Amino acid sequence: MSVKQSLLALLTEEPMGVYALRKEFEARTGGTWPLNIGQVYTTIQRLERDGLVERTDDADGDGDVERFALTDPGRAAAQGWWLSPVRRGAPERDELVIKLALAVGAPGVDIRAVVQTQRSETMRALRDFTRLKAAEPDGGTRPGGDLAWSLVLDHHVFAAEAEMRWLDHVEARASRAAAAATRSAATADAPARSRR
Repeated sequence: MSVKQSLLALLTEEPMGVYALRKEFEARTGGTWPLNIGQVYTTIQRLERDGLVERTDDADGDGDVERFALTDPGRAAAQGWWLSPVRRGAPERDELVIKLALAVGAPGVDIRAVVQTQRSETMRALRDFTRLKAAEPDGGTRPGGDLAWSLVLDHHVFAAEAEMRWLDHVEARASRAAAAATRSAATADAPARSRR
């Protein structure tokens, strides 16, 4: 996630201070990706250094002593971000993927138990997300923050559903591999038994 681009995007709406930017970012994303105030402050300093934002003279009611506004290059950078695809390069490390990749090759690990434990957790998360969706006023279609949070919530629901399908796939593949290994061992053991 690009904090820099997110802050530029928020500043396209109006000048804001560091605290207001943090508050607005977290409101729009439902607090899914909390920002450290120091991270926001450091990013704003870099944006100012790079000529993408500038300080304004007026303070706001959120406790911000200074507010920042986009410069023309900052507005162009924000517009460019909206129109650029998010690149899907090297995937981020995913603890679950790493755990299962290591578990299938580790002796003595019950892969079905590992998958079932994760499946229970993913189902719990999916239920929680579904409850949040059901509690949305107007089905999350109101413009502004409600729609933004609704879209973030949709992503979490879809990701949990995809994870459930992937866990089913892992369990099926691991079961087929275990069955094939058992058959292979039995086949290799058959000539030895017939010689006795």
